[in-house]
Amino acid sequence: MFDIKLIRDNIDLVRNGLKAKNACANLESILEKDQKRRDLLVELDQLRSQINSANEEISQLIKAKEDPKPKIATMKEISNKISSLEPQAKKIEEELHSLLLMIPNLPHVSVPVGSAQENKVVRTWGKTRVFDFKPKTHIEIAEHLDIIDFKRATKITGSNFILFKKAGARLERALYNFMLDTHTSEHGYTEIFPPVLVNRESMIGTGQLPKMEEDMYRLKDEDLFLIPTAEVPVTNIHRDEILSEEELPIYYTAYTACFRREAGSYGKDTRGLIRVHQFDKVELVKFVKPETSYDELEKLVGNAEKIFQLLDLPYRVLLLATGDLSFAAAKCYDIEAFSPGVDKWLEVSSCSNFEDFQARRANIRFKGKETKKTTPVHTLNGSGIALARAVVAILENYQTKDGEVTIPDVLQPYMGGMKKISK
Repeated sequence: MFDIKLIRDNIDLVRNGLKAKNACANLESILEKDQKRRDLLVELDQLRSQINSANEEISQLIKAKEDPKPKIATMKEISNKISSLEPQAKKIEEELHSLLLMIPNLPHVSVPVGSAQENKVVRTWGKTRVFDFKPKTHIEIAEHLDIIDFKRATKITGSNFILFKKAGARLERALYNFMLDTHTSEHGYTEIFPPVLVNRESMIGTGQLPKMEEDMYRLKDEDLFLIPTAEVPVTNIHRDEILSEEELPIYYTAYTACFRREAGSYGKDTRGLIRVHQFDKVELVKFVKPETSYDELEKLVGNAEKIFQLLDLPYRVLLLATGDLSFAAAKCYDIEAFSPGVDKWLEVSSCSNFEDFQARRANIRFKGKETKKTTPVHTLNGSGIALARAVVAILENYQTKDGEVTIPDVLQPYMGGMKKISK
């Protein structure tokens, strides 16, 4: 939930932040509704106070054997007024709530202002592969080795779904097991295996709803959604909870299948693994104190980078500009792996700090050890990492001239000692 107090106290800051994100909201109208709501609440409190006073006076009149009827009549008038004002207050509260849900998070001051063209390359790692032959695309490699069946996946479900098979299926499993082991044993995350169906409240809590409902898969007969990322169920573990300061930071990692309709992306990268409607991902989620959240973001990016380093895949880290940030993010780094077959940098991880944006929507707070004050936590999440684009990077970077694919060293134990995928 966007902080209404911030709009009240610094409307220009909010207006400029929304402009930087290419978003807009009628802030004046929101403030008018907020003031009307506050006025109604003050009036209701005064009327309830009058009711309490009237009750006491009636008791005193009865004790004094005086006629309480005039006072009772006055109390009924006040009660009737309360009954007429309460629905008004509830209605305006719901309207204000709906308006605030549609306002995106503001960008952090360190984020470059502008569109995607202003994204900044922070660093690169590794050297792009140099081949003595023309590298094939992952589609050509997969079909040659018979490890992915795109046609039958389309027959089973529809376009942009995947059917891994043989060594391809094992490679997928090897990758997410390797990543889970790395994040739990080396980076201190607790493993979670959450549901892949969540309710509307969970989707609102992390910011997917109501703004992006058309991109989500929703069940016909129940108000449940297939998750677009494990960020949703894992962040909502602590919805409507007050954590203790001593519990923070909390690190969770989870492997799940993820589902995205991507309703506005038809015609973009529709072949192969680059843009699919179901994919596997290992997610990293953090709950931290506000004063540490940006240090925690840098560590989060480092955890995701470690996976690429262990896989020996060249990558670059981008700091996203304001116009390229997601609805909920205050700051975000993308990690892109280079895929020589398609000759592109492909986003394979996105690491974001949401500050208290999700925590306010999901009501996740912590109580200070000394102050005993409850404060919204800061939440972060990142892909650690996302498949199937990581599979694209492996197939295209590790391909050989004779059409085989060398298995990265760290994955060989997860592949039963297999060193190459051969036809």
